[in-house]
Amino acid sequence: MENPVRDITNVIRQLTQGPPEIQSWAIDRYFTSDATFVHPFCRVWGKHGGRDGIKTIFQWYKMMSPEISLDVNSIAYDKDHLRLYVNISQVFSIWIVPFYRAPVTLTTVLDLTRDPGDGRPLPDANAQRYYIAKQEDLYQTSEFIKFVMPWGGSSLVMLWQTLATLFCLIGAYAYCAIARVLTIVFFPFSLSRDSGEPYGNRVKAGN
Repeated sequence: MENPVRDITNVIRQLTQGPPEIQSWAIDRYFTSDATFVHPFCRVWGKHGGRDGIKTIFQWYKMMSPEISLDVNSIAYDKDHLRLYVNISQVFSIWIVPFYRAPVTLTTVLDLTRDPGDGRPLPDANAQRYYIAKQEDLYQTSEFIKFVMPWGGSSLVMLWQTLATLFCLIGAYAYCAIARVLTIVFFPFSLSRDSGEPYGNRVKAGN
């Protein structure tokens, strides 16, 4: 890529929506030979031959979901650290599960480098080119559960999140109540008579 922000949308479409030969060509062209890939369900270590492992994963992904509808919502580029943040919405359908379509949103983090790592000639200083050294796909729990529980998974996650939130609220209120009772019982003179607040927390007027 010569301009990561401009080019990345087309690269993503080649990787996910292109035919197998275009997909393979894009991985060879844009990934380093020792690229790393991180996903909630799989990982390719950043070693020699990592690009071949990534190619296999994308091929399997394509076989599982031949037709993928995808939109790039936003792109952010950290130029100092050569890192791209791409927010993507896609509709994932698995051919072995008829009539199922999973709309999911994720953020893909791409670490870039100017060294392809495979002996390809580097462009001159006036034509810098960037390669993907690491791809990490970040999904919320309510999103990636759709891949393994087609029906009801997101609802279970939201129920769990709601219960966990209630537990946090109850725990916080209970802790504050117990702490106040213990303070009154064991340290009755540490509270201000007029405000009921610890003297250390009182702020003088005008400060």
